[in-house]
Amino acid sequence: MAARSRRQALKWIAGASAIMLAPQAMQFASAAEDFFKGPPVKDIPAKQISKHVWLIYSPDGFPTPENRGMMANVTFVVTSKGVVILDTGASLQIGEMAIRMIKKVTDKPVIAIFNSHYHGDHFLGNQAFIETYSKVMPIYAHPYSIKQIKGIEGNAWRNLMERWTNQATAGTKVIPPTHDANHGDVFHFGDVRIKVHHHGTAHTPGDICMQVIEDKVTYVGDIAMGNRIANIDDGSYVGTFKAYKNLQATEGDQLWVPGHGEPSKQLLNEYGEFLAGIYDTCVKAVKDGQDLSVAKSLVLKDPRVSKRAKTMQGFDGNIGKYTSLAYLEAEKEAF
Repeated sequence: MAARSRRQALKWIAGASAIMLAPQAMQFASAAEDFFKGPPVKDIPAKQISKHVWLIYSPDGFPTPENRGMMANVTFVVTSKGVVILDTGASLQIGEMAIRMIKKVTDKPVIAIFNSHYHGDHFLGNQAFIETYSKVMPIYAHPYSIKQIKGIEGNAWRNLMERWTNQATAGTKVIPPTHDANHGDVFHFGDVRIKVHHHGTAHTPGDICMQVIEDKVTYVGDIAMGNRIANIDDGSYVGTFKAYKNLQATEGDQLWVPGHGEPSKQLLNEYGEFLAGIYDTCVKAVKDGQDLSVAKSLVLKDPRVSKRAKTMQGFDGNIGKYTSLAYLEAEKEAF
């Protein structure tokens, strides 16, 4: 009886193996994996923007099922000690794509990560680097951002990204930053020093900018953007202008690298001009006793704003909201 049971078990194993080797079974297994873990993100080759700094550029500013959440740049610095990541993207899959691209540039391991703030498109890729390189790799962020990611923001952003991409980012886990990075901190990575800048609330209360001192390159995260209207729900127009002024006064000529958009030496001036077109107009409207609807019409007519209206990603869907926020901040500043 025992021998017959063994023979039956062997037959079952042989049959199961044959099934698993069939093309249909392989396709099923792949589909099942994609169900629990979203599909890979297509490769975007890294481009070198300075001696040590490379950029994996995202042409899209917002997450969709089609781009699978690839909506923010992933910037990395190749040092004599290893690779340092400045924001890891919006998902495990984006982080894995970034790793594939980094390996085409260098065989050095990733040794540290910086997260510029607590919005998910900048930290949800942490998982890929931790799982590939080291579970004790330091991840640096401002203390406020660390608190937010460990709290409600971490899982909230993970869930939002899955919804916005129709589950393409499934399988992503929240890996919070582990080490504080405060204003003025300088981190040494062999031949490269990275200096942290925090000038109060700008895009969020916890924004940090990372300056690659040797290259005169500063990654500014989302305090300035190339051709995308910024989310300023958690931020401040006045605080953003203050951050721009301080960065330019203390660091001078830099190549400014945004989380969304192309690097530019004029980035802060150009995006600052756009934001000023919104905020200054609202300040005047409040001073003149005009209501929000009038302020919005005046904002849309301001040449600093109108010249960007047709080309800026997310303009139509967000200009009303961010005019409202500017108006509220102007009222607060006035009183």
